[in-house]
Amino acid sequence: EVFLPEGTRAAPPVDFLQELPSYQSALRRRAAAGGTQERRAAPPGAVGLRAAEARGPEQEGDELAARPAREYPLSIAQKRRLRDCQQADIKYLSGWKQWKRTSSKSLKKVLSEAKELSSYLELWRHDIHSIEGKFGTGIQSYFSFLRFLVLLNFIIFLLMFSFVTLPSIISEYGMFNSSFAKILPKNIEPHCTVYKPSGNKGLVYFYTYLKDLLSGTGFLEMTSLFYGYYTIDAARLSVLTYNLPLAYLLTTFAYLALSLIWIIKRSVEGFKQNLVHDEDPFQSYCNKVFAGWDFCITDPNAARLKHRSLQYELQTDLEEERLKRKIADRTMNEKLRIYSLRIFINIIVIAVLSGCFYSIYIATVFSQENSNVSIRCDTRRHSLEANLLVQYLPSIVITLANFIAPQIFSFLIRFEDYSPAFEIRLTLMRCVFVRLANIGVLLFSLWSQISYCDTDKCKACGYNYELYPCWESEVGQEMYKLMIFDFIIILAVTLFVDFPRKLLVTHCSCKPVQWCGLQEFGISDNVLEIIYGQTICWIGTFFSPLLPAIATIKYFIIFYIKKISLIHTRKPAARPIRASSSNFFFLVVLLIGLVLAFIPLGISIAHIPSSKACGPFRNFNTSWAVVPDTILGFPTGLQQVLYGIASEAFAVPFFMIICLVMFYFIALAGAHKRVVEQLREQLVMVRFDPLFCTPKVFFVVSVIRHAEEQQFSVFWILGVCIGG
Repeated sequence: EVFLPEGTRAAPPVDFLQELPSYQSALRRRAAAGGTQERRAAPPGAVGLRAAEARGPEQEGDELAARPAREYPLSIAQKRRLRDCQQADIKYLSGWKQWKRTSSKSLKKVLSEAKELSSYLELWRHDIHSIEGKFGTGIQSYFSFLRFLVLLNFIIFLLMFSFVTLPSIISEYGMFNSSFAKILPKNIEPHCTVYKPSGNKGLVYFYTYLKDLLSGTGFLEMTSLFYGYYTIDAARLSVLTYNLPLAYLLTTFAYLALSLIWIIKRSVEGFKQNLVHDEDPFQSYCNKVFAGWDFCITDPNAARLKHRSLQYELQTDLEEERLKRKIADRTMNEKLRIYSLRIFINIIVIAVLSGCFYSIYIATVFSQENSNVSIRCDTRRHSLEANLLVQYLPSIVITLANFIAPQIFSFLIRFEDYSPAFEIRLTLMRCVFVRLANIGVLLFSLWSQISYCDTDKCKACGYNYELYPCWESEVGQEMYKLMIFDFIIILAVTLFVDFPRKLLVTHCSCKPVQWCGLQEFGISDNVLEIIYGQTICWIGTFFSPLLPAIATIKYFIIFYIKKISLIHTRKPAARPIRASSSNFFFLVVLLIGLVLAFIPLGISIAHIPSSKACGPFRNFNTSWAVVPDTILGFPTGLQQVLYGIASEAFAVPFFMIICLVMFYFIALAGAHKRVVEQLREQLVMVRFDPLFCTPKVFFVVSVIRHAEEQQFSVFWILGVCIGG
């Protein structure tokens, strides 16, 4: 290597590894010891500081003000020099730049104080920090996810209440000199517009109100809770006219878009963290050894649990390596045997799913037929238990399917000979599918009953008007019952299963009881419960606009139920999952639930004819028909623009441009991936080139290399490094 005089040679390119603080510390130590720092590349921060001093204050004033001194990778003495330079340069700036710098600093300070103040107003801040301190970040991620759903449902409720419910109430009761308009249905058969809700008449017993409260019928059917209440076509306040059907549809699109954007934003943050932990086996191995401890834990029991979880993770890694070697050494006969077994087990899984779906279909058809028969007959002849059992039969069957199917999947996965990590992921994905698909089967069963027409009068309406004069309210009632029954099950399990089990384990010394022990607080199972309920809320909000308010109250209560259950009646799982990966997994499953919610809502809005006897869309063939009807009232030029955007002449070029942009980002991602691989190769060189190593890093790398050669245990590595 030829070293040129410093005045004649250009500044060397800054390597990625030379930006590390450890390398800068090594350079400072060499400089203090009289080393050869002048022949090497100076730290980037120091180079920037000398360049800032060489240039004038007018050029560097904005740059130095943009980044505080604490953000530079400098020593304390260099940061003090930089701060003095920043303060001394102020007098050389113009009045405009001085005011700009002062206002920028003041705004940053105000925003920082506002952010700090808002953190104290954060919902359940102290409770979640307490859970994090006692049980670690894995369980804390579940409660943070629950808080996110509470806030999401509350905002959805505000949207539906502000743009749909409130205008209807104001116009119906004539507040603020408002009025409403009801346009009579045109070109519609009179028998399609008959709707007589099953209200309570005469002497009403208390159990009737209880049945109505649990099933959404009776006095609740014509309240603002369900679709059938919103029958006005326009609300008028002074000279303003509010198009309620259009507002109803646009608000539905708004809460779905809001949910999608919010979930994607949070999942992108989790994806960045998940990428850090999704490294090659060697890096994952080092992360567990040197960075696996959760320093938020203060409880001794939680610390012992964390020790066991780290041990389990290391054992899992060793087991996966053993399975990889076993897979590589399999003969052709062994491969044929294991693949045949997996095919056979997947056939059993499909049979279990088919049985669940068929049971839900039969239960839904039976419930709808018998519920309508009981409505047409004298309801008082039937007992409360029989009525509730018939109406809640689909919810009961769905709950049983959600409980039995995962147990079968967990038993069958043991025979498929997968790695432990893949076993967990595959079982969870099967459980997610069975929970969300059950909702789809329920809706399909309802739509098959709604769309069944065997007479000309029925075909004139487009749906089964005799059994379902307001079918949207019927679907809303089913979603309401699923929401209520899901909450009852969660509460009943805590009160009648967890607490008695806790008492038995505490006060009974029998070996079978002690062998069973306390129920584990499974994070994934609890997350699937609330994602199942959230999917119901997304689907049901169109048919029951105030359902998000019920979901908000439900999740608010569930937070305290789960907190009490975690602290007093359950124990943390022996196989906890990392907080970053769990957050990302929660949001991915939630995103799957949202995407699946788009399908039934899209079919209901665009395909199935809307009810002609109730709701804001009774004058339209479908709910989507309000959009072209509204566009017809626009000026001709605007109509042509909108029709042009919706035509194939615009859609095809737009699709091609989107594809080109997508291909560009795919290529960019591939280039970034190659750069990352090159940087990893440079990091590997740290093990061989002492130039990039501080003494401690070089010592740790040497220990790891020696352990790899001698195949020592991971605990030996940890002990030697801590001792060193």
